[in-house]
Amino acid sequence: MTRPPVTLDDLDRKIVAALIANARTSFAEIGAAIGLSAPAVKRRVDRMREAGVITGFTATVLPNALGWRTEAYVEVYCDSAAPPRRLAEVVRDYPEIIAAMTVTGGADALLHIRATDIEHFERVLERIRAEPFIRKTVSQIVLSHLIANSPEAGASPGTPADTQ
Repeated sequence: MTRPPVTLDDLDRKIVAALIANARTSFAEIGAAIGLSAPAVKRRVDRMREAGVITGFTATVLPNALGWRTEAYVEVYCDSAAPPRRLAEVVRDYPEIIAAMTVTGGADALLHIRATDIEHFERVLERIRAEPFIRKTVSQIVLSHLIANSPEAGASPGTPADTQ
């Protein structure tokens, strides 16, 4: 089912920005900041949820707190017969893969992987490499975050990684 396109005005964008900054911000707090009543904010949020602009609310957790201390990016090179949907089916079976995307350039896909340690990462990589359509992988282990703008890095936008 296709959703009708939605046009966001400045108030919608401010609401979205407030929710991105802190999804637990109340409608009353958002309304006070942008000059709307709490019910008006709720109506706009409901409309954006129905239109698929807002797809959900989530908790951001510091991966290290869960024991996921090793982070890596893995370029995946597939045989020419491997369509992206086949790779998507495979990566869904790995809870360690926190993001996967097809990319331009030499690689066919890029995987963002979290693991408890190097040995765990190696086991995951071996399982990925065992897939019959994967020709090779190239891995980069993350040593540190220079700028931590992503939730999985454990910082707020614009927060230098060394202040965490």
